[in-house]
Amino acid sequence: MKKRHFPLIFSVFLLFHALPGQVDPTNETDLEGKIAQMLIVGFRGLELHEDMAIVHDIRERGIGGVILFDYDVPSGKSKRNIRSAGQVRALNKDLQALSEDRLFISIDQEGGRVSRLKEQYGFPSTVSHQALGTYNDADSSRAFAAATAALLARLGFNLNFSPVVDVNSNPANPVIGKLERSFSQDPDRVSRHAEAFVSAHHEKGVMAAVKHFPGHGSAWNDSHLGMADVTETWNRSELAPYRYLIGKGLIDVIMTAHIFNENLDPDHPATLSRDVIEGLLREKLGYRGVVVSDDMQMKAITEYYGLKQALKLSINAGVDMLIFANNSVYEEDIAERAIALIRTMVEDGEIPRERIEESYRRIKKLKSVTA
Repeated sequence: MKKRHFPLIFSVFLLFHALPGQVDPTNETDLEGKIAQMLIVGFRGLELHEDMAIVHDIRERGIGGVILFDYDVPSGKSKRNIRSAGQVRALNKDLQALSEDRLFISIDQEGGRVSRLKEQYGFPSTVSHQALGTYNDADSSRAFAAATAALLARLGFNLNFSPVVDVNSNPANPVIGKLERSFSQDPDRVSRHAEAFVSAHHEKGVMAAVKHFPGHGSAWNDSHLGMADVTETWNRSELAPYRYLIGKGLIDVIMTAHIFNENLDPDHPATLSRDVIEGLLREKLGYRGVVVSDDMQMKAITEYYGLKQALKLSINAGVDMLIFANNSVYEEDIAERAIALIRTMVEDGEIPRERIEESYRRIKKLKSVTA
């Protein structure tokens, strides 16, 4: 049977009828709704159909956000969520219409090699962070970021996972230096260009998530493919951009890195480390906003931790939102499974209820800015 197209049939129903079973994330007694707000999920599809898992994840479970990609890694096929400006705008409008709460609609639009909105789909050409940092004119970086943010706003995105504030201490790093994703080897230059980048996004009404805390620039390997150990290479100067931006009050969201540093935590990578998130980021650097994980399906996590253990450790470490990009592996039911596991751990006392409440308050506060 041919799938029915969501916008033509289901949106009319949304306008005039309450949906049975729909969660209300604002209900103080709704534990599952608050847990669901902690999830950002990736999905396949250029348009929505009423039988899609992502539709149920947003409409009935009340997940906090989605992330869009142009290429589907597990299947090796392009045009996963992005085909043209008109198509993306319609998709994002339909996604937002599903949510009772404000939905984070996110993307990795850094510029250069990491750009989901590519020229082949009719979008403007971009430049890398490295190119901007080499040119070293903050006004130019601000102008580029403003153009990017304006495009994102027109398309219905409200969260960009950019800028990268990793210091380019290892130019041979396969996922940062070699992809020209760092502004500079100089932490102060990284800070200045990141400030211009974030400020320009704010002017256009788009949030910017800085990444990857506490610094991925010195790694020799890719955390998508396995654990990245920076014990011998990481330097505290990599914290400088975070300290600077936190001091300026500019940060909306900080994304964690799946890097392991024995000097910061002898047992766990940063995303799963209370010493790194609560100790270093919140207590020592004074950050009070939303912390989001890098993709929890990357091999740096999945090769060493089961889903339950990774959820427990990351939430107890202080992570507020968890990304399941569904673009290393594709698990259509990941939101349903994660919510059930987290709820059980809260009920069993493995995750304090206050951790959920704390994250929920931070998420709601951030969403109130974008409403």
